Amino acid sequence: MTTQTTKPIALAITGASGAPYALRLLECLVQADRQVYLMVSKAAQVVLPMETDLSFPSRPEEAEKLLGERFQARAGQIRVFGREQWTAPVASGSNPPEAMVVCPCSTGTLSAIASGASNNLIERAADVVLKEQRKLILMVRETPYSPIHLENMLKLSRLGVVIMPASPGFYNRPESVADLVDFMVARVLSHLGIDNPLNRPWGE
Repeated sequence: MTTQTTKPIALAITGASGAPYALRLLECLVQADRQVYLMVSKAAQVVLPMETDLSFPSRPEEAEKLLGERFQARAGQIRVFGREQWTAPVASGSNPPEAMVVCPCSTGTLSAIASGASNNLIERAADVVLKEQRKLILMVRETPYSPIHLENMLKLSRLGVVIMPASPGFYNRPESVADLVDFMVARVLSHLGIDNPLNRPWGE
């Protein structure tokens, strides 16, 4: 694994379908010994138990305890922030994360980030990452895309945002849903500069 840096990775989970991607990414970040600042939207709290075996607690401290035990995280490695916790480090440009991933990213969140809405902590954190010129990765999950979705993605891509639709490949001959999830998580980790053994690179 790559050497741990002092800056955490911000991970936001929104209400688009794709919760297994988010939990697997969180697990891999913990295994890579990275600190994670986690934000979960209201819609994501509904989707998580529909798509996974996890019912996400409403209280951040309860969520930290649950996730810490689930992924065997060290103390303080996973920090969970409320949707309007404006005192969170990610809300200020004076303490931005190294990078931020929105996984999965709903088209509503995509639109809010593209317009600079900052109506909740996820949107504000993304705005901070943009203005501080840190890496922002959006794993957009929707099909088909409307012209509005495409225009928002193009606008953000021109600003340096990595638009990474949840589109797993099949050249590795996946044998399970977990293999498909790992394909996308490996792509995110690669863009974060974190070595991982989840997928064999093309041509190898």
